[in-house]
Amino acid sequence: MDPTDVADIIESELEDAEATVTRARGKHDDDHLAATVVSPAFDGLPLVQQHQQVYDALDGHMTTDIHALELSTYTPDEYDETE
Repeated sequence: MDPTDVADIIESELEDAEATVTRARGKHDDDHLAATVVSPAFDGLPLVQQHQQVYDALDGHMTTDIHALELSTYTPDEYDETE
């Protein structure tokens, strides 16, 4: 699955999300991806629930098109602190 398509799905399903999706660690496999997702929807949620929101947004793609997803999630404030 194309990383841009994955980012578009995440952004359309999560509140005010900004997603950056790339091939994981330079792998050429189409089904190994890495995503950084920033959304206010993550505010106050533990990391596991943040990740679950992204997996829910991707729905069936996680079992058919994406084999592995390295995931980093942030609220907008948390992301601003990383820069």
